[in-house]
Amino acid sequence: MVGAPLRTWVDGVPDDRVSVFDRGLHYGDGLFETFRVQHGRPCLWRDHRRRLALGAQRLGLPDLDTDRLLAEVRALSADRPLAVVKLLVTRGDGGRGYRPSRDARPRRILSLYPWPDHPPAWSAQGVDVILCQTSVSEQPRLAGIKHLNRLEQVLARDEWDDPAIAEGLMADADGRLVGGTMSNLFLVLGDRLVTPSLDRAGVAGTVRAAVIREAPALGYVIVERGVELADLFAADGAFLTNALIGCWSIRRVGGRDLGQAPLLVALASSIRRLAATPD
Repeated sequence: MVGAPLRTWVDGVPDDRVSVFDRGLHYGDGLFETFRVQHGRPCLWRDHRRRLALGAQRLGLPDLDTDRLLAEVRALSADRPLAVVKLLVTRGDGGRGYRPSRDARPRRILSLYPWPDHPPAWSAQGVDVILCQTSVSEQPRLAGIKHLNRLEQVLARDEWDDPAIAEGLMADADGRLVGGTMSNLFLVLGDRLVTPSLDRAGVAGTVRAAVIREAPALGYVIVERGVELADLFAADGAFLTNALIGCWSIRRVGGRDLGQAPLLVALASSIRRLAATPD
């Protein structure tokens, strides 16, 4: 379980309180990003910035001042060699009712956290995952962006207490795999990297974007399509990505041995280097 933040800023100043009228609290009306930060430099910043811009456009939020945001991320984390910074952007205060105000003033909340202490074996030897019973809803307008409505992931993550289980895979209502509760999924099929299409559900992760962009240099062809459970068990290997874990290969799914192709070790190492590249 993640502990309390080391420090928090609200709208650019040290603070840890927000208004009870904030629409992020009432309706989940907003976005968030989680950055890996090294000596004050966020990794994959361009990908985070692009997703923020897309999310703001989808939700009808004003354009974000990403230059100011970058300066705040750097200042907040400058004294930490390796840390996590979480950003929340809400629509700001509002009255009762769903309709957002046309003159809303978005609120930004930045929190600094210590680097997570995941077992080193998860990177070196792969992870065990479960298949979650909680499904992912389809909503094309929200697909891909990192909006604040995360109750499905909360319910899915509550499905296991075993500390040996690193992640849970989630599917849509038709049983197609979408990704993990906090990660994106890739299958290795020969020289192809197959990842679930996220046009109807799921979060388009920043490391996922980097893998898609760099796949030719890594010797692979990217395929984005629907992924069935049978595809996972038939794959040469599979792995998970996000901004903090970089890359974890999947060792077992629901107690079933998935196996690892030898080439996956080198591939996972390359992806972890991508995830740890400051912009």
